[in-house]
Amino acid sequence: MKRHAKEAYPLAKPPWIRVKLPKTDQVRFIRDLKNRQHLHTVCESALCPNIGECWADGHATFLLLGEGCTRQCAFCGVSKNLQPADEAEPERVAETVAAMGLKHAVITSVTRDDLFDGGAGHFAAITHLIRKKCMDTTIEVLVPDFGGSRNSLKTVLGAHPDILGHNMETVCRLYPKVRPGADFNRSLSLLKSVKAILPDMITKSGIMVGLGETTDEIFEILHLLKAADVDILTIGQYLRPGPGQLPVERYYHPDEFLRLKETAINFGFPWVESGPLVRSSYGAKQQASVLCGRKSR
Repeated sequence: MKRHAKEAYPLAKPPWIRVKLPKTDQVRFIRDLKNRQHLHTVCESALCPNIGECWADGHATFLLLGEGCTRQCAFCGVSKNLQPADEAEPERVAETVAAMGLKHAVITSVTRDDLFDGGAGHFAAITHLIRKKCMDTTIEVLVPDFGGSRNSLKTVLGAHPDILGHNMETVCRLYPKVRPGADFNRSLSLLKSVKAILPDMITKSGIMVGLGETTDEIFEILHLLKAADVDILTIGQYLRPGPGQLPVERYYHPDEFLRLKETAINFGFPWVESGPLVRSSYGAKQQASVLCGRKSR
């Protein structure tokens, strides 16, 4: 396993990094349900700190196309053990969304550069099936960059999800270090392309802080995301999943997250989630209930 510099002297977690304990009954219900359906959640695969809070609220983010990823992002705890695409997975996800009675479903995937469409057809199939089984459920898809394929993006958008998200994750300068298999401009271009194809589509992106970025670099990426007409922005603290990932360079204080939120709002973002434990699907149900309802009026 690759180990990074500074591992011998990791920063101690500050007192405001507190993970809420799960409510056992609800957590057991979701875990048993997804296990019976042979599904994965990003909550577990990416070691999300909010798993207890979200599962207790009956919310989970489904992870498509197995738990193995073709990229080598230095911040991520997802496995690199690739698995064949399961053609029956979309039906099982839709059944699970119905069984959970979700008002808002969040669907994401590992990056699969080995697939001809990057998994876009999977996203489209699941969106169509959820629409069929759960007509009142809003659907959010958090997609990879599809290697820059506009056709793959069009496939996903053709299924008409309510929200399309793609995370920038970090500032431009840190991409070679943090996301060596990705490209900053390619990711930004995907978000711009969404609005070019479907101007009314709600878009979403997120960044992590604590990887060595500067304040000016944060302001720069906020400016670029606003110029791309992104509607929902999430800002959270990077937390190291294990010794094989990058160390935390700095823990931001909750007051700093409040200031970042105020800055982003002043930039003109319609919705901003900013806090130490904020992740891309944090508060997603509330975002959808407000913004999707606003779009329909």
